[in-house]
Amino acid sequence: MRLTRDDRGSITAEFALALPAVLLLLALALGTARVVLSQVQCADAARAGARAAARGEAPDVVRAAGAAVAPDGAAVTVTRAAGVVVVEVGAVQRLAGPLGGSVRTGARAVAAVEG
Repeated sequence: MRLTRDDRGSITAEFALALPAVLLLLALALGTARVVLSQVQCADAARAGARAAARGEAPDVVRAAGAAVAPDGAAVTVTRAAGVVVVEVGAVQRLAGPLGGSVRTGARAVAAVEG
């Protein structure tokens, strides 16, 4: 394919128009992956905390077990009632840094207390 004198610069112009759309899609994909990863980490943290609580560990130990697996800045709450313990983990993730909004992720695990 040979470019004529009138076609010069058209590829650069088309690339300049397409580049922002490609970058936007990349930012959205990365933000979505970050939210999904945060959700999985919250679920893992809630399960880890519930396992520790089911063994009869103190609430501070349960929170520490959940916080060790939870995403940065996550809140871990522990509630005991009627022979069960509920561990809830919640975190807020930014979608696209300072430009995008934020999404709250979280999970809950319930376990029967042994003994």
